[in-house]
Amino acid sequence: MKENLLHFVWKLKLFSTTNLQTTNGEIIEIISTGTANMNTGPDFLNAKLVISNQLWAGNVEIHLNSSDWYAHNHENDENYDSVILHVVWEHSVDVFRKTNQPIATLALKNYISKELLNNYQQLFSKNKNWINCEKDIASIDSFILTNWIERLYVERLENKSAQIHNMLTKLNNNWEAALFVLLAKNFGLKINAEAFMNFASSFDFSIVRKISNNLEQLEALFFGQAGMLSNESESEYFNKLKKEYNFLKVKFQMTPISNGQVQFFRLRPNNFPTIRLSQLAMFYHQHQNLFSKIVETEQIEEFYALFYLATSTFWETHYTFETASKKSVKKITKPFIDLLLINTIVPMKFLYLKNLGTNDLSSALTIIAQIKPEKNEIISKFSELNIKSNTAFETQALLQLKNEYCNKQLCLNCAIGKELIKN
Repeated sequence: MKENLLHFVWKLKLFSTTNLQTTNGEIIEIISTGTANMNTGPDFLNAKLVISNQLWAGNVEIHLNSSDWYAHNHENDENYDSVILHVVWEHSVDVFRKTNQPIATLALKNYISKELLNNYQQLFSKNKNWINCEKDIASIDSFILTNWIERLYVERLENKSAQIHNMLTKLNNNWEAALFVLLAKNFGLKINAEAFMNFASSFDFSIVRKISNNLEQLEALFFGQAGMLSNESESEYFNKLKKEYNFLKVKFQMTPISNGQVQFFRLRPNNFPTIRLSQLAMFYHQHQNLFSKIVETEQIEEFYALFYLATSTFWETHYTFETASKKSVKKITKPFIDLLLINTIVPMKFLYLKNLGTNDLSSALTIIAQIKPEKNEIISKFSELNIKSNTAFETQALLQLKNEYCNKQLCLNCAIGKELIKN
């Protein structure tokens, strides 16, 4: 028996309430189980009970054994003076208030069905499954699963938008600057995400605005601040950018990030940081007031058109400064744009709309529902369990489910786990 199961059972009243009695034989009628307390103090606040025909309003504390009251020193904590019911699995000792008045105790051991306990034990069995419910998840009612998927995605958006909010605070609520840092991070993909975010945060975004009409200066700024112009090279273009960057560095009093943060290792050539930085520079060269455009754009095809651009001319025949390659126009692909939409654009629109105080978040959610499902190991595994995904809305929700619930064994907080235990 685990205490979190008792919390779950009490919250949802998953026990027989017929002839419910305290350990002293007093009849209990539950009007309200109260609200789960996420902070210090009793486990449930503002409960309402009728005990022996007397109405009680106060808090509820839950333990496996009634002796835990003393093991946790609650008798000396004034936060527990307002407890009106002590809910336990096993009753071993009476507990008292400071006034020596006994606190009513309910032993749930006698009221929880064997079926519920078996369901719980089966869900949390020690078999090394990928997820606890993998044998039964496909049996969950589609209505329950659909609603849970929607809640999971919004929860994931909330988490991402909280990180953006922290960044906005540091940037004095400059949405354009925050967008630039987040786009840079995502242009760096997983391997260079941190390095690209460091480079984008290493200078004031106003500099990008000032030089955006000059693509060569933008590339010099980006490559220089990313620490990629600190070495010596025989490349004419490298030295041209380096000369331009040295001028900008003095003019705007900038310091580049340390050389070596940006990596080429384990990257396909089209994902080399040189290519991604050039594409990012081209993006800000062609588009000003980007955040305003993103807020106004709602259709997926409009976003594809906005981001569908390539590198500067030099990178059409190069992947690095030193070595020439066969000419190819290196445009941003739709799958890459999808990543930018999922990880930056939609969360920013979501947060912006929330900050406006609007309850209509459909424009942000409509975009994600138009994006094709992601392909990764987690999504493939869910597919094997007959949980299919048709859009990125669903794949993002499943990633939230796996990372924040399954991996953390929070089945009792999951709609799927709750349903399997109840039924």
